[in-house]
Amino acid sequence: MEIIDFRYRPPYKSYRDTIMYRDLDRARRCSEAFGMAQPPAAAALDFAASLAEMDAAGVGTAVLAGRKVLPHIGVVDNQDLVELVRDYPGRFIGMAGVDPVDLDAAMAEIDTYVVKAGLRGVVMEPGLTSAPMFVDDRHIFPLYERCQALDVPVMLMTGSNCGPDMEYSHPGHAEAVAAAFPGLRIILSHGGWPWVTQVIHVAYRYRNVFLLPDLYMFNCPGCGDYLTAANYILQKQMLFGSAYPYVGMDDAAAYFSGRLRPDVLPDFLAGNARRVLGLS
Repeated sequence: MEIIDFRYRPPYKSYRDTIMYRDLDRARRCSEAFGMAQPPAAAALDFAASLAEMDAAGVGTAVLAGRKVLPHIGVVDNQDLVELVRDYPGRFIGMAGVDPVDLDAAMAEIDTYVVKAGLRGVVMEPGLTSAPMFVDDRHIFPLYERCQALDVPVMLMTGSNCGPDMEYSHPGHAEAVAAAFPGLRIILSHGGWPWVTQVIHVAYRYRNVFLLPDLYMFNCPGCGDYLTAANYILQKQMLFGSAYPYVGMDDAAAYFSGRLRPDVLPDFLAGNARRVLGLS
């Protein structure tokens, strides 16, 4: 069965400078808190071994997200994504990270990395910038307009530690974006956790919204509601993401066997990712 991992952060170049690799003990404790084990390749900072883990898990393609956030969290350089997509054809799909604080720079990054270099979407984390914003801040709307015009999806971090306080993860802000831009495919990473039932309602109401609970779908309060949504009302809008390096790809893929209905697994593991990314 085809698997597309929508939340894979490999130990490669600028990824290794992010907090998830700079502090491996912290990352291990996070894995264990969710009942999972830190992948050996991540612990060893071994990119080649992480590709072998990908193969062993049956993950054919992984989505790579650029990151433009506060320095202590760690910036992921879009050029690193371009290199991985180029050097490993068919294995990776890239989405360019942009900082919405500086609109001109963000527009330039979209032109450079999406229009010209072929990355397939845009990633924004407005609550983790030098001027924290909610995702429905009108300042960001020109970027949404640009992505809607280009027909590329936008991934927004809207759950858990996505801003100075929990209001930044409230699904009402994402709902306002979905209503204002009905032609824009919107991916909510961290799945709006801990506002689980509320974000499921938003996606149920707005079919241009896709949920990527990633880490918060594993042994976490509220994960049962995500599973029920994937099995029934959001069969076409839930995305599989391992949350690597916090969860190994093999453990992540195995977790859903028996928890999701066999007839919905193909959409959850790959079909919905193909739809949101506009893949044939």
